[in-house]
Amino acid sequence: MTDMEQDPLWYKDVIIYEIPLKSFFDANGDGIGDFPGLIEKLDYISNLGVTAIWLLPFTDSPLKDDGYDIRDYFSVYPPYGNLADVRRFIEEAHKRGIRVITELVVNHTSDTHPWFVSARSTRASPFRDYYVWSDSPEKYRGTRIIFSDSEKSNWTWEPKTRQYYWHRFFHHQPDLNFDNPKVQDEILNIVTFWFSLGVDGLRCDAVPYLFEREGTNCENLPETHAFLKRLRKEVDRLFPGRMLLAEANQWPRDVLPYFGNEDEFHMAYHFPLMPRLFIAIAQGDRKPIVEILGQTPPIPDSCQWTIFLRNHDELTLEMVSDQERDYLWSYYAKDSRMRLNLGIRRRLAPLMQNDRRKIDLMHSLLLTLPGTPILYYGDEIGMGDNVHLGDRNGVRTPMQWSSDKNGGFSRADPSSLYSPPIQNPVYGYHVVNVESQVRFPTSPLNMLRQMIQVRQGFRIFGRGSTTILHPKNFRVFAYLRESDGKVGLILNNLSDATESVLLDLSRFDGYTPVEMFSQSEFPKIRKHPLHFTVSPYGYFWLYLQPPDLPSDHPGSS
Repeated sequence: MTDMEQDPLWYKDVIIYEIPLKSFFDANGDGIGDFPGLIEKLDYISNLGVTAIWLLPFTDSPLKDDGYDIRDYFSVYPPYGNLADVRRFIEEAHKRGIRVITELVVNHTSDTHPWFVSARSTRASPFRDYYVWSDSPEKYRGTRIIFSDSEKSNWTWEPKTRQYYWHRFFHHQPDLNFDNPKVQDEILNIVTFWFSLGVDGLRCDAVPYLFEREGTNCENLPETHAFLKRLRKEVDRLFPGRMLLAEANQWPRDVLPYFGNEDEFHMAYHFPLMPRLFIAIAQGDRKPIVEILGQTPPIPDSCQWTIFLRNHDELTLEMVSDQERDYLWSYYAKDSRMRLNLGIRRRLAPLMQNDRRKIDLMHSLLLTLPGTPILYYGDEIGMGDNVHLGDRNGVRTPMQWSSDKNGGFSRADPSSLYSPPIQNPVYGYHVVNVESQVRFPTSPLNMLRQMIQVRQGFRIFGRGSTTILHPKNFRVFAYLRESDGKVGLILNNLSDATESVLLDLSRFDGYTPVEMFSQSEFPKIRKHPLHFTVSPYGYFWLYLQPPDLPSDHPGSS
């Protein structure tokens, strides 16, 4: 591990790369990605510049929900490999200074998990109270249905024991009963197992829904926070320096309690920010981003937001108004097949109409806004999606390594692949692949690689404060990032036209703006407003060099 990663706050500085194991690289030719394949591609990930990998669930599962329906928390889904492969992967990642974050699916299991198989077979089962049962589906009526496209109720009838069981997601994912102390102990055992194996962080899935209480919406309950404090205390005691990341799709003010008093989660996703980035670039107006950041409360010093553009799920539109949702659907998902639940099941490049300027601008926002950025595999090369595949599988297609058979993902017969690779003329693997992009300095892959490299040289991005500037030109989104006396100025042009903007930077009188990529100097800042001209969907990353530093000072660290 590097010195940076020995820091207990390492998670503030990393850039996370999200990978579904089955989609990345198939080493044994069975049509499914696996741990040996991932190990083989670690140098690619390292060369991209990312410093943490988030792996989607890989434990044993019937895969009705892509592994989020867990059958065994302690073993690997056999096509992916075994625990020895996991250990070797963690060791090889650590050798390259890459942290490993895996999943803790804490809210529910698969209905094929031995606990539930026993629980549903007889009311006398010792595991009956591991789940939530009711004689009536009228209980907890104030609770929303999350997968509204496929589930009509949060209750499902079990004919064998003649009761209903509770589930916040699919009916084949019964919720665990956290009122049972044995369930809490089981979860702590699972956490201990994976941290003992060497993982650096756990992404805790669906944490707002752990407990149920009549007369509430069964979200964000005090009992949930009490358990999470217990979990954090055990992690800090047994595994200091490890990280817990909360998946809580809530408004920022409702996520704040999940940080606790630095005694719950280290990190949490900023879900409402993401759709507003897409609104802002569609409208050419910074207002949606400025407003949501304005509604984001300060968080404890040791805590951090994680931010993202796209991931393995639909682009969720739960945390927007009905009017904003209709606008996003009409702009980005005109074809109804692109919609799912309250979201859009599309990748970044198609959402940006494959416009390189827009894609690069979105990456500029992702890498410079406050928080730890997450990149979704394949977005670095501009992969497309397949709306003809069901559920969210259209954004989980095989990684496109080359123009060879199956995009270089697998040597298997194409009919054996877990999913067909993208083959259309715009996004197909013959056109969009790693091999072809590595060679060209201005390819999407190399541009993003350069952006990551520059970002990694400035701790202001992972740890700095953010001050939003308010120039009259609303099409330019500008902000300062500051930490330990170092200052960065970021400008993003959200419009399709060249924009002129005046910025009042008088408190930095005498400083010299230095462009971070080229090290080119701008005229010194004076008391009067500084004028910038920004190209369509263009951006500037500037370091403000103090007057008392030599002109060749890089401004890094």
